[in-house]
Amino acid sequence: MVVRVSARPDTTPASAEARWWPSPFGAGDELGMLNHIDEAKRLRALGLVSRGRLYDLGHVLDENIPVFPGRFFRQTLVTTAHHQNAEAKVGQNDVNWVTEQVSATMQLGTHLDALSHLQIGQRGYNGWSVAELADTGGVKRLGVETVPQIVTRGLLADVSGVRSGPGDVITVADVEHALGGVEPEPGDALLFHTGWGANWGNPERYVEGEPGPGYELADWIAARDIALTGCDTWSYGPVPAENPDRPFEVPQTLNVRHGVFIVENLDTAELAADGVREFALILTHPKLRGATGAWTSPIALV
Repeated sequence: MVVRVSARPDTTPASAEARWWPSPFGAGDELGMLNHIDEAKRLRALGLVSRGRLYDLGHVLDENIPVFPGRFFRQTLVTTAHHQNAEAKVGQNDVNWVTEQVSATMQLGTHLDALSHLQIGQRGYNGWSVAELADTGGVKRLGVETVPQIVTRGLLADVSGVRSGPGDVITVADVEHALGGVEPEPGDALLFHTGWGANWGNPERYVEGEPGPGYELADWIAARDIALTGCDTWSYGPVPAENPDRPFEVPQTLNVRHGVFIVENLDTAELAADGVREFALILTHPKLRGATGAWTSPIALV
């Protein structure tokens, strides 16, 4: 049975009015809650692996995937490269090669948002203004090249039985029930399986809305120093939002005010089907200087 939660226009995060800078990690900090992931944290995460089972949490990236309006992915082969040997032999071994060119934003497919992606008005994480962040070739601070590769404990909250439709709000009670007594710790990654990812092959349906964590849960996540969170959805937070006049406020709050990183468009179906709640998460990404996000193919190991 799917439980629907109606919009509450008077609802806002508890932290909505407070100034959020400088960061508790320092006025120059760019890592946010990733500061909680150290060598000891990585070692404990890898200690969770007993079977060597690998779950791929990333979707295949191509031009037919669902995208937010205005974004696109285009890939073409470079004709001068794949016809190289038709005109001029290269070496006695007749070597040939094929290459491609890609035109796209990092803000599509399975991807990690850098802390430069969202702002509240003209200020982002740690109080940096858009003018201080933005340049023609990318951001000057908080670019995804500043984000370390991530190895930490992952937790999966399967809420697909109760929060699986557009606008459904995931609550603290939902998460506590789904985790079955497993307590989040500083530096953990908390992922959500809503079942919405089953619509991935139907782009129009996939982007028309989504379930997601609500305001109460966002404050709960921040209070527990969770470093990373993500869903099997195209954004993070319910769409339509709890307050229709405040769209995307949940990821905005987590990114800008608290330095919590977000991964979007995860494929959590297999992990949820096997009933996995706790695992070692390994998330690596290209370090593209000045980018506001990065494509990633995270894996869960158990």
